Amino acid sequence: MNTVVEKESAPGAPVQSSLVRGYEVVIGFETHAQLSTQSKIFSRAPTAFGAEPNTQACAVDLALPGTLPVMNIGAVERAIEFGLAVGSHIAPRSIFARKNYFYPDLPKGYQISQFEIPVVQGGAVEFYLGQEKKAVRLVRAHLEEDAGKSLHEDFVGQTGIDLNRAGTPLLEIVTEPDMRSSAEAVAYAKELHKIVTWIGICDGNMQEGSFRCDANVSVRKPGAPLGTRREIKNLNSFKFMQQAIDYEVRWQIEQLEEGHAIEQATVLFNPDSGETRAMRSKEDAADYRYFPDPDLPPLVIAQEWVQRVRSSMTELPRVMAQRFVAGYGLSEYDATVLTQSRAMASYFEVAAQACGQPKLVSNWIMGEVSRRLNALELEIAQTPVSATQLAQLIGRIADGTISNNAAKQVLDALWSEAHRDVDAVIETKGLRQMNDAGELEKIVDAVLAGNPKNVEQYRSGNSKALNALVGQIMKGSKGKANPQQVNDLLRKKIG
Repeated sequence: MNTVVEKESAPGAPVQSSLVRGYEVVIGFETHAQLSTQSKIFSRAPTAFGAEPNTQACAVDLALPGTLPVMNIGAVERAIEFGLAVGSHIAPRSIFARKNYFYPDLPKGYQISQFEIPVVQGGAVEFYLGQEKKAVRLVRAHLEEDAGKSLHEDFVGQTGIDLNRAGTPLLEIVTEPDMRSSAEAVAYAKELHKIVTWIGICDGNMQEGSFRCDANVSVRKPGAPLGTRREIKNLNSFKFMQQAIDYEVRWQIEQLEEGHAIEQATVLFNPDSGETRAMRSKEDAADYRYFPDPDLPPLVIAQEWVQRVRSSMTELPRVMAQRFVAGYGLSEYDATVLTQSRAMASYFEVAAQACGQPKLVSNWIMGEVSRRLNALELEIAQTPVSATQLAQLIGRIADGTISNNAAKQVLDALWSEAHRDVDAVIETKGLRQMNDAGELEKIVDAVLAGNPKNVEQYRSGNSKALNALVGQIMKGSKGKANPQQVNDLLRKKIG
């Protein structure tokens, strides 16, 4: 059952309920992933980021008379890889179309894209929102060329045009309107980002525009037809994505409650004000006057080509997660978290194989290691503690050399001085647990003799009294006693 949120969520917190003030939130996504080819989709011009304006635009990109587009086979193969990664149908025959509109940074006056028959059709992206598994259906993913870029900042009263980006290959990934909150939308976007970077078809750099998301947002009363959507363009960070969607949802609800109709529009998000503002009325397909591009023949993809691409692909994250469940005994949730990136998955697997304790390794990576990385805003590849060192540390927990609390102290020491040896840290800090049964028994006997009241309370059914005795024993052993041995010995002696 859906929960109605009567109050606004705290500022900065993603809205997680599908109902906000009695309205259902409906979100769909269009994502432009810049493909990782070295040349453009229909020309041999380079695609490197950061070059001087208009130094990477050739005659084809400039639409000079007599030039013709030639399809980049690498772009097609990357589209096939994506389709295979998300369980889509790869169209054996797809068509390129001209999407007609005027803009100063679009030299031809049209964009070469795909409309009626895209190369990738259907599929789904699965992910976790908290502990809940979600799936967003994909409508399509089609190949197209990027436009140029208008430059306003460096020109007083004028606009500059940089055509370096014109013709850069894009894969536009379109979802069904399946998402019901900003939290779900952000989780979907992160999973999609993981997929395209994992298989290597896109570098995922949102600041450079390699991974650009447009969110179509509408609201409606439960059971009512879909509301009028407004498209938030070019969201280039997950943080801004959440903020923009939450603001847009609140704005639309306020408009409806004040008796105003929502008009379909394209809007921009201002991170400084935290608000969206309308840029232009939203066009429909008819406004673009799509028609097949006469300069490009249909794109024909034989099954042999698809199989060749499939055989060359790296192990997919969902396949690796399934292997972690079957081979290491992890839960599906843990396996999904550990395959958030290839670096994290590799870190886990190296450590798990080195110490033979996959569940402990999983717990430590998702717990203590991730907590430290998040605090420092580091990626797993930047951790100062190697997977081998973590494996050695967990091995010392498993064989009873140190306790969990002592292990955290060792991890702290390794974090600040990564070259140190685990055993050397244990010895230097005196963290080795007391495993001498005779010495431990003397301390237990002394504590029992000195705390008869606690002993009687425990025998009378007060389980907390045992904790007090354990605390006294740990204090007497200077924290070196093995807690499990202490508990077992106490219960045996008390009876």
